[in-house]
Amino acid sequence: MPLDEIQTELGADRAALSAKVEELNATYRHHSATDVFRGALQDGGDIALVSSFGAESVVLLHMAAVVNKATPVVFVDTQMLFTETLVYQAEVAERLGLTNVQIIRADQEDIDRDDPYGALRLSDTDACCTLRKTIPLQRALKGFDGWITGRKRFQAGSREALEFFEVEDGTGRIKVNPLAHWAPEDVRAYMTENRLPRHPLVAQGYPSIGCAPCTSPVKPGEDPRAGRWRDQNKEECGIHFVDGKMVRIGENA
Repeated sequence: MPLDEIQTELGADRAALSAKVEELNATYRHHSATDVFRGALQDGGDIALVSSFGAESVVLLHMAAVVNKATPVVFVDTQMLFTETLVYQAEVAERLGLTNVQIIRADQEDIDRDDPYGALRLSDTDACCTLRKTIPLQRALKGFDGWITGRKRFQAGSREALEFFEVEDGTGRIKVNPLAHWAPEDVRAYMTENRLPRHPLVAQGYPSIGCAPCTSPVKPGEDPRAGRWRDQNKEECGIHFVDGKMVRIGENA
């Protein structure tokens, strides 16, 4: 099914949704990230955590394990991920006792039609991301009222006013950002205090980890995301929406 048809099916009363989001932000404005996570599950409807099992993903995965080990965790396997990511995903899920990890992939018919040789990324990286990540994720989220992300205010100027709860444009869902107010040192401290396992590629110079063909090590002094789609005018895989369109720049999960 085309992405625009999926979005149409996900339409909702934006006014009512905005009122609900405003109420949630007022309720949890001064609460901790874990409280926001718990509040999302309790008051936000059917909520899923979308996780890449990347460099910092273990923080929210740990919160899910603390709040409710049965929290739906959606993991998109693009079939182009590092082997280390796939191994890390299995190990973290088992260690934290997560019982509802949903591994999703693109429909094989879509792959056979649009990228039978796995070379689409060489001619159109946006189309490759849409095929292998965005469309499968939107399909997986159809049954949910919202999803939890790891976005933070410090990551981009467009996020300086990021709230814990927001309306996702074009989908009729709530987007939850428990770590909105966290700084990089908060992430590191949480991982250290809770003795959480690091993604093995971080120690090899990969502070931001995506698909293997499109991710390279980052040199000292470079932006942490410099290794994603290096030398290309692209910074985002397209899983976030603004004004009903997939965001390509400055809206990283």
